[in-house]
Amino acid sequence: MVAVLPTRAASGLSADHPAESAKPTLAGLTRERMSDVVRAAGVPEKQVRMRVSQLWRWIYVSGVSSFDAMTDVSKDLRVRLAEYCELTRPQIVTEQISIDGTRKWLLRLPKRGHEARAPEVECVYIPEEDRGTLCLSSQVGCTLTCTFCHTGTQKLVRNLDVEEIVGQILVAKDRIGDWPGASAPADGTMLPVGERKITNIVLMGMGEPLYNFDNVRDAMDVASDGEGLSMSKRRITLSTSGVVPEIGRWGEEAGTMLAISLHAVRDDLRDTLVPINKKYPLAELLDACRHYPGVSNARRITFEYVMLKGVNDSLAEARELVRLLAGIPAKINLIPFNPWPGTDYACSDWAQIEKFADVVNKAGYASPVRTPRGRDILAACGQLKSESLRLRASERGAANNVQDGGGD
Repeated sequence: MVAVLPTRAASGLSADHPAESAKPTLAGLTRERMSDVVRAAGVPEKQVRMRVSQLWRWIYVSGVSSFDAMTDVSKDLRVRLAEYCELTRPQIVTEQISIDGTRKWLLRLPKRGHEARAPEVECVYIPEEDRGTLCLSSQVGCTLTCTFCHTGTQKLVRNLDVEEIVGQILVAKDRIGDWPGASAPADGTMLPVGERKITNIVLMGMGEPLYNFDNVRDAMDVASDGEGLSMSKRRITLSTSGVVPEIGRWGEEAGTMLAISLHAVRDDLRDTLVPINKKYPLAELLDACRHYPGVSNARRITFEYVMLKGVNDSLAEARELVRLLAGIPAKINLIPFNPWPGTDYACSDWAQIEKFADVVNKAGYASPVRTPRGRDILAACGQLKSESLRLRASERGAANNVQDGGGD
């Protein structure tokens, strides 16, 4: 069963008529950009640093969405700020909750002047008993056209701004009650038992994050700021399809964990599955991984490998995968293919996935098989697309059958 919740009350806006405002939002900004907005609002230069520190704590520690809640900011300044700027997040259009507790939000972003309509992206929260992982989007659509990925069927609309990336974190924290003193959602779905409900961030949603490098880097700086959202960079993972020239730069400037969307061990096959391989073939990609700043046994690179029946799942390919990754501190994530409407691919049989994993494990690599989450709401790996197409009931049944091992 899929729960689709009404969200007008949650977002405070009509899903049909999103509010448009010329006012900038402070929610999601970096310190530098927040300082610029505060100056423009008339705050004297000598007070800017102090005022930004106050705003930073209210926005990123307390999660407030109204200037009136900022009790240590003078009333006059609160009025002035409210006249000049806002604390808005991306607008929730729909919230879907999977049978396994996974949540997917379709978020509407502010419309830019040249845009005919407000663009939309998807963001996914995956709760487990001991952790909660938030999957963020970095672009509206994607340019990479990976043939097994639903997002790749949606043309690129634009990059997300810093505040639109950070805004996804704020929306998620609002909805699951991850602010100090906040209540858990009334729907009773699973949440981690610890104090923090979002413990990990993965840049694995819509888009290729390294094609929006500066905005993604600055957004992760906000996320990892110790005086605000305070996410450890070791709990932030950027996944790339292989934008080789930016991999080393990301390690130097952002310093998060790295995941590679690999999926094939031969250039001819990867050219089809992940077409960016034609520009940056396997040898170049793996060389960049070997030289990723800070890579070590304690900071391993994750290689993601989607299991496609009869395409890339032979034991010979498992052995070649092990050979290719020799010398790279690595973990290999085997991902059962997640179906979506119109795809030509099928998930490997479960028995074959286990045999493949056994080859990799025996070579000394950790190779967990990722349990599909949120398949029934198209929230699993490779299924995001902002039109939010839904599987027909028959396709949902087939997807659940595979998840339960029915593909053996």
